[in-house]
Amino acid sequence: MFKFQNEQEIVNIAGVKVGGQPGELPTVLAGTIFYNKHGIVEDAAKGLFDRAAAEKVVNLQEASSEETGNPHMVHIYGTTPESITRYIDFIAEVSDAPFLIDSSEGNVRAHAAKYVSEIGLADRAVYNSINMSITEAEIEALASSDIDSSVILGFNAMDSSLKGRMDMLENGAGLLEEGLLSIADSCGIVNKLIDPSITPMGNGAGVALRMTITAKAKWGHPTGSGIHNAPSAWNWLQRKKEEDPIVYRVCDIGSTCLQQAAAGDFILYGPIEYAKYVFPMAAMSDIMIAEAVADLDIEPSGRHPINLLV
Repeated sequence: MFKFQNEQEIVNIAGVKVGGQPGELPTVLAGTIFYNKHGIVEDAAKGLFDRAAAEKVVNLQEASSEETGNPHMVHIYGTTPESITRYIDFIAEVSDAPFLIDSSEGNVRAHAAKYVSEIGLADRAVYNSINMSITEAEIEALASSDIDSSVILGFNAMDSSLKGRMDMLENGAGLLEEGLLSIADSCGIVNKLIDPSITPMGNGAGVALRMTITAKAKWGHPTGSGIHNAPSAWNWLQRKKEEDPIVYRVCDIGSTCLQQAAAGDFILYGPIEYAKYVFPMAAMSDIMIAEAVADLDIEPSGRHPINLLV
């Protein structure tokens, strides 16, 4: 393992600390709820769902976090303004954890930013995400909100190389008038969480791991990803899944370790139901990384897995 020469920022989002040198803080883990085809969702447009089942999986993640010491966030995904409003209300009711507000639709994300500001939950919300497709309307909504935490997505549809992704953050890569980090500043984002963007296996997935290290070395912001999206989009693995679903799950969950070994500070690990598998695996990685940097003047702090599980 290694230690970055540049100072590494640690941000505090509603009590959850993210960032620092490898081995300093435990990896923050965020499971997704109300995702596409999630079994507990009864009507995705209206945001109707099985409340008992939803509370059960949120509690599962919370218990896993308490046991291992890995902090957690809830990754909320909604498809309409109505649904994401209901989901935010529910998560705020059953958990004190920070939460990510996410949608494939910019107007839904913009609505969520306005809504959490109106009800006084902006300090717990992480916008997901500021990316190359962000519109002026979305920028205006985010800038007008009280949200100060956001994922900054390094996806570059025209150039998925390391340089293309880094340029997207720094200067807009010739596709935007300014870089995404500058846009984040104009929106009042203080807590910047850089996501290098996970592309499918065979289409540059590994570049995201290299960018994690490069971005932390350059800017010092907390960095992480939804790395499970790489194996989940792997055609070969999808075929293997039909033969043996366990093979798929092992690769999907096991990808967590790769992002941690590449100095990731946070991971969006996919379906929240996987918490019981992901948290022990992440804790194991955190312990090994902490032991690897023990002679580099990096000391694990607080409720780190190495202080709880060994």
